[in-house]
Amino acid sequence: MSIPEKQWEVRLAKHVENDLTLEHFDVVEVAVPEPGDGEVLVRVDYVSVAAAFKEFMRSDCQIPGVPPWKVGEPAGAGGVGTVVKSNSPDLEVGDLVQSFGPWQEYWSGPAQQFIKQNPHYVPSPVYFLSQGPTAYYGMATIAQAGEGDVVFVTGAAGGVGSLAGQIAKARGAKVIGSAGSQEKVDWLVNELGFDAAFNYKDGPVADRLRELAPDGISVFFDNVGGEQFEAAIQAARPHARFALCGALANQNDGTAEHPRIDLMTAITKHLEIRPFACYHLPEQIQDWVVHFGQWLQEGKFVFPHTIVDEGGVKTAPQALLSLLAGKYTGNVTVKFS
Repeated sequence: MSIPEKQWEVRLAKHVENDLTLEHFDVVEVAVPEPGDGEVLVRVDYVSVAAAFKEFMRSDCQIPGVPPWKVGEPAGAGGVGTVVKSNSPDLEVGDLVQSFGPWQEYWSGPAQQFIKQNPHYVPSPVYFLSQGPTAYYGMATIAQAGEGDVVFVTGAAGGVGSLAGQIAKARGAKVIGSAGSQEKVDWLVNELGFDAAFNYKDGPVADRLRELAPDGISVFFDNVGGEQFEAAIQAARPHARFALCGALANQNDGTAEHPRIDLMTAITKHLEIRPFACYHLPEQIQDWVVHFGQWLQEGKFVFPHTIVDEGGVKTAPQALLSLLAGKYTGNVTVKFS
């Protein structure tokens, strides 16, 4: 296999203050690294793109435990690739591996920083790049959704929401989702098997929840915040569990108001507010992969995803902008090679 001397790399040109544009990125040519003792060289095949990346690009990143990306250094994400050179007995040329690394065409590092994956376990390598670990951890561990629950998922057509709703369904719950267009609403119901869905732009969210969940919701999986969070408090049953995953309403529009918490209602209903972050630890990834593979084989699950497969690494910045603009459904990956 021929290995080039040079590769393309995407770097952060400046930190984000308001709107994200292509001017926040630089695409530069750098040398392909040579692996040292105990290291491997990996050709990056696919990388993930997620809305949270915009927060990483702020100098004051508010995600606990996650340092902001540095100006002049590569942007980074989870990816899967193929080992093309190995100086380690732990990995062989041709192995499929998963890791986190910069937006560039080749990665090099110690073999132990790469997780070897079985390509026959799922239909395509991009399945390993789902946001399933976050969705599963939030829905199964934090919210503990299951039989008898009525679950409301915001941002349900996104990478996390589209999986979180299906996880709740697989665990026996009734699931309601919200999205930003009728096309996405139809997709949630007809393709992903949500019990109901609505366009949050069509009117007061509280009214739609009263209509679709007349007895209230017992689990709220929130990716959005804003009005939908406020409506969920009003629609909640006593002792409902709120798994708070994201706040897209404010993240994508700096002028949006943060949600107002009706404290008296939350107190009298004994609501359990459970914010969480998932760091995709090896055990979290493995917990998800086991259930994901089983549900796929049983026909209980659809992997909603979009592959940006033209232009390679140079298209990653535009893919992120398009995702934030709501142009994709499900998990988004960019094909690098």
